[in-house]
Amino acid sequence: MNIEQLAVNAEQAEQFLKLMANRNRLMILCSLLQGEQSVGELNKNVPLAQSALSQHLASLRKADMVMTRRDGHTIYYSLTDPKVESIITLLYEWFCQAENTK
Repeated sequence: MNIEQLAVNAEQAEQFLKLMANRNRLMILCSLLQGEQSVGELNKNVPLAQSALSQHLASLRKADMVMTRRDGHTIYYSLTDPKVESIITLLYEWFCQAENTK
């Protein structure tokens, strides 16, 4: 492990982890791991007021963790960053699969 390289990228890593450290954003990312979803579909998995959900999605979009696609009046969200998929998968293995095997 190169500590000097880590020091150069520590702020970027910190911002990445801060975004994922919010329970609601984490649940949004977990939901999107299943594939592209509309705001309505996301709202079924992450029960928040639509305005709060939209604010979280805007933060994730600004950080390039998710992207949007418009189809008529519907906006669909999907994951864009393979690092997000890797981290979410790892968190699932650590915290969710372990629960299923107890």
